[in-house]
Amino acid sequence: MFAKPLIDRMLGRRARLQVLMVCSGNICRSPTAQAVLEKRLSELGLSDQVAVDSAGLESFHVGEAPDKRSQRHAAERGYDLSRQRARKVAASDYLRFDLILAMDKGHLAGLGKRCPVELQTKLALLLGDDEVPDPFYGGPAGFERVLDLVEPACARLADELAAKLRG
Repeated sequence: MFAKPLIDRMLGRRARLQVLMVCSGNICRSPTAQAVLEKRLSELGLSDQVAVDSAGLESFHVGEAPDKRSQRHAAERGYDLSRQRARKVAASDYLRFDLILAMDKGHLAGLGKRCPVELQTKLALLLGDDEVPDPFYGGPAGFERVLDLVEPACARLADELAAKLRG
């Protein structure tokens, strides 16, 4: 899923890898992706080797908990988003994180405009060439769709990281 050189470069940098999930306001997609990846990493025994966080490109919801609908749908699948709080991507995030994963192409473009050129190799879409659609203005099916897309993507990423870290 992720380019081998990208993961190899991440692993060569530091003992604990840091992954950042990014969406618009950090209340739906990116907190969901954070929780899903954290749970998968925990199941693989990698929580101490890989840290996950999330942020938004905009400051609309800074300090707020994830959307109640995101929390409810995630909880039904065993993910807890309740302790997360929205924050905006900071300039320091481009240095701090080894991998910054956008939920859609607009987020990726926004990150690219703000990210120093020499650090842009850290940026990618969580789904490769596809996007995680914004569920905010829709009904329950949109939140389920986010989970349907994020779960396998995060499982693949966690498995790739596990293979590299153990191997």
